[in-house]
Amino acid sequence: MSRPNKHVERSQRTRAELIAAARDLFAVRGYTGVSVEDIVRRAGVTRGALYHQFPGGKEDLFAAVFDEVEEGVMAGIADTLAEAGAENPIAGVRAGIDATLALALDPKLVRLTILDAPGVLGWEAWRAAGERYGLGLVRAGLTAAMDAGEIPRAPVDPLAQLLLAAVEEAIVYVARADDPKLALEEARGALNRLIDGLASE
Repeated sequence: MSRPNKHVERSQRTRAELIAAARDLFAVRGYTGVSVEDIVRRAGVTRGALYHQFPGGKEDLFAAVFDEVEEGVMAGIADTLAEAGAENPIAGVRAGIDATLALALDPKLVRLTILDAPGVLGWEAWRAAGERYGLGLVRAGLTAAMDAGEIPRAPVDPLAQLLLAAVEEAIVYVARADDPKLALEEARGALNRLIDGLASE
C-alpha cells in the first residue's frame, strides 16, 4: 500500500482552509468587502499559498467557493426531489422548486450565489453554472413526470431550460424584495401555476 503524499495532503488542506475562510467572509461582507489579506489571515496561511492554490487570486477563490456552495445546495435539493417524487414525480418537481425558493431567505447564501456571483463570475458563467448544477435535476423531474403520465409528452430540454430560468428569476425576485417572505409565497404560487398549466395540457 502506497504512503500518502504529505505534500499533496498539505496542499489539499491549505486549499480547504482558504475556501472555508473565504466562504465565511464573502457570505458576511460580500466580495468587495473582503481583501486577500483578510482571507489569508483568517485561513492562517501566506499570500503566496493563496496564489499557489488560486493563481487568479480572490476571483478564482470566489469561483471555488461558489462551486462548493452550489454543489452542496443541489445535493440537498436532489434528495428532496427524489424523496417527494418517489411515488408522484410532479410532487417531486414542486418540492424541488419549493426547496430552491426557500434558499432565497438565507441572506448569506443569497449574497454569495445571487448578488455577488453574476458580477464576479460574469453573467454567462453564472448562468452556465445554474444550468450545470440545476438543469439535470429539472430535466430528470420533468422526464419522470412525463413517464408517469402526469404531464403530456413534449421535448424536455426546452421545457427544462424555461422552468429553470423561471425558478432562477423567482429567487432573484424574493432575494431583492422588501418583504421576502411575502415574495416567496407569491413566487411559489406563480411557479405552481406554471406546473398546473403543464399538468392540465
